[in-house]
Amino acid sequence: MVLATILLLTIVGGLWRIQRGPTRADRLLAVQLFGSSGAALLLVLAQWQDQPALRDAALVLALLAAVMSAALVQYLRKTPEEDSD
Repeated sequence: MVLATILLLTIVGGLWRIQRGPTRADRLLAVQLFGSSGAALLLVLAQWQDQPALRDAALVLALLAAVMSAALVQYLRKTPEEDSD
């Protein structure tokens, strides 16, 4: 239960970093943190509640987080960085 709480706090910290920035690179790293922490939280809950479907959801979330990170990197390559958001 303590591990789940730590993962939730990590997700909240990532959401705060997505909102505050200050750069797009910070936001990209926060999205990656959100995806990996969310997948880890789902895996912990799957083990705790003995729900194998949550493992599948964790794998899908991890895959979507990787694809989203690649898409954001491509987007950041094409647009100039705005340091003063």
